[in-house]
Amino acid sequence: MKKYMLLWALMLVLSGLLFAQDKSPYQSPVDKMADVLINYSLELQPGEKLAIITSPIANDLNLALLKYALMAGAHPDYRCRIHGAEETFLKYADNNQLTHVSEVDMFEVQYYDAMVFVGASTNVKTLNNLEPEKRQLIRDANKAYVQSLWRRIDGKELKWCYVIYPTDAYAQEADMGTEEYKEFVFEMCKLNEVDPVAKWKKLALNQTKWIDRLKGKDRLELKGPNIDLTMSIKDRTFLAGDGKENFPDGEIYCSPVENSTNGWIKFNYPSDDFGNEIQDLELWFENGKVTQYKASKGEEFFKSLIETDEGASILGEIGIGTNYEIKRFTKNTLFDEKMGGTIHLAVGTGFPESGGTNESAMHHDMVFSMRDSQILVDGELFYENGNFVE
Repeated sequence: MKKYMLLWALMLVLSGLLFAQDKSPYQSPVDKMADVLINYSLELQPGEKLAIITSPIANDLNLALLKYALMAGAHPDYRCRIHGAEETFLKYADNNQLTHVSEVDMFEVQYYDAMVFVGASTNVKTLNNLEPEKRQLIRDANKAYVQSLWRRIDGKELKWCYVIYPTDAYAQEADMGTEEYKEFVFEMCKLNEVDPVAKWKKLALNQTKWIDRLKGKDRLELKGPNIDLTMSIKDRTFLAGDGKENFPDGEIYCSPVENSTNGWIKFNYPSDDFGNEIQDLELWFENGKVTQYKASKGEEFFKSLIETDEGASILGEIGIGTNYEIKRFTKNTLFDEKMGGTIHLAVGTGFPESGGTNESAMHHDMVFSMRDSQILVDGELFYENGNFVE
């Protein structure tokens, strides 16, 4: 009889655990992601106007974003891109059509209080063979749109966030199975935590501490077997990426003084733009500008990037990745540049909020592992072998 009673008690305990799991307020990790995006990243308020710029591929996330936006009392609109439209447009559009900037797009930038962009692709190489001339035309034509967008963002008039929806294509790029990749994304977004917002706030506190140590400093020295760079951050402000504008996030970054960067770097991770991969890229800087470069793959493509306009060859950003939940390189810059133990440099446009003055239609990020390198700030060790020095 005692055995049966013990078995019955165990069954009650297990059923209680199952019942507790069923009482979770979330239908899925994607549902939880939408809640964090709407209520933490965007902090959407009653009456605010939200644009959801997305794809039908991410339909479960789209519906969840719509649900939480409505629950927040906002006024959501959504624009779903037609699958394959980019490829068709670029194949058949003439120069006049390529350079046409939609008045609707320009209106949206001024109209909405918040925008969430959902990246969801079934083929990350769609634009791989886009001619450099077409790419240049598109960048030039959209310069006014991009500048208008950043002016509102920098003026705190527009809240925005960019999020990647896990698809088969992204999983293949990362050399993962689809389910494995989804779990990877949820982990680095801290969605497996009971309270992901608390984890993002904890990261924000740590980032504030590191940024405070950089205030009022001048000279950065980055040294290691594949890096020997110096630059000035005098009167520049480091900014924090804590899940508000990219999701996942995790970086501190700034625009260095435009004419201050000197030295050499050989990137140990590939970079990508428009689906074009650049491997083993080496850069030489003089007075802030790329003066020499070489790569084992994509050298001509990189040349086309830095020739986009006058500011495209200037170093516009240095960032330090702080998200140590990202444990592997996945060929997705949104994730890779946030990876703990890395830095990233970007040639092209800078960040006015940081004090940056460089303007360009281009901003190309390149990720570098710091596992065997260090950063000195005004001669004192600040960062070594992928970690901040306390």
